[in-house]
Amino acid sequence: MSRTLLAGLAAAATAVYLGACASPSSPSVDEGTARVSRTVTEPSTPGTGTPRVTGTVASGLDTPWGVAFLPGGSALVNERNTGRIVEITDGEVREVGRVGETLAQGESGLLGIAVSPTFDTDRFVYLYVTTGSDNRVLRAVFDGTTLAEPEVILDGIPAGRIHDGGRMIFGPDGMLYVATGEAGERELAQDPESLGGKILRITGDGEPAPDNPDPASPVYSLGHRNVQGLAFDDRGRLWASEFGQNDVDELNLVTAGANYGWPVTEGPGAPANSSIRSSPGRSRRRRRRAWHGSTAACGWQACAENASGASISRILMCRTPQSPRPTSSSASTDDCGPSSPRRTAHCG
Repeated sequence: MSRTLLAGLAAAATAVYLGACASPSSPSVDEGTARVSRTVTEPSTPGTGTPRVTGTVASGLDTPWGVAFLPGGSALVNERNTGRIVEITDGEVREVGRVGETLAQGESGLLGIAVSPTFDTDRFVYLYVTTGSDNRVLRAVFDGTTLAEPEVILDGIPAGRIHDGGRMIFGPDGMLYVATGEAGERELAQDPESLGGKILRITGDGEPAPDNPDPASPVYSLGHRNVQGLAFDDRGRLWASEFGQNDVDELNLVTAGANYGWPVTEGPGAPANSSIRSSPGRSRRRRRRAWHGSTAACGWQACAENASGASISRILMCRTPQSPRPTSSSASTDDCGPSSPRRTAHCG
């Protein structure tokens, strides 16, 4: 199974599906022809913005929450509620490990997975998990059969029943970018000393990246509520999608040291007379895109989930302004069209 084969990730509690959608009447986020998979090269019916399921990749899963591809093309998938990691190869699901310290309650659990960009030589897999005391980043060796006992490389990330973040991605610079939530304590997002409500940038050993805004801190950007998607575009820029408090969700272009405003503001940006507390040298950034509904764009793609998180779809962003909020396992859409960006990202 290749990276381009997995067009969509949909878990109606038990299955992973392929899917794609497009709305040609909506503006695109970036230029380029959409190419979601080898089997889906044309957008769905013009003007409908309706996702299409093109096949089942795997079934029998319990709340799959993250996907990371190995160099050979198989996928590692983590289950949020069980702490289980499985490998999916040509539709076959095989358990390769579990994180025993996983605390799954509300939105917490085993929330993220990433594969080292030098996996062929170091065999490292990275995991983001909620424990009884915090959220933390783990690193484990995968020998092709079993995940070894993980080691903690970064801990002390605030944890709660809600807003635990957990998305991780390696950047073109070889650094690991980690999205955290503010764990329901809104003020943490603006506290530069807290790891909550941030995007962190660390080395593969868990140390702050040496050219971070503060070289002694893993914090790369602040003012986030609960980032749920990270992806790099073809120009090496980092994008983050974020759930809003009620129905104003965001897609942000992330830059080093920037402040994205939460909890003072959400959506398109702060009113002209508002004030956002920033650390020295950190500027406030306005949203690149915001929309109503419960679609969370994972970089160049979107996840639609119901209130319990049971239904997750991996689709192109193609929500029409008139589209209702999704209420079940159906995928929502947002404003993008047949010129949808090429990049993909795991989401959940």
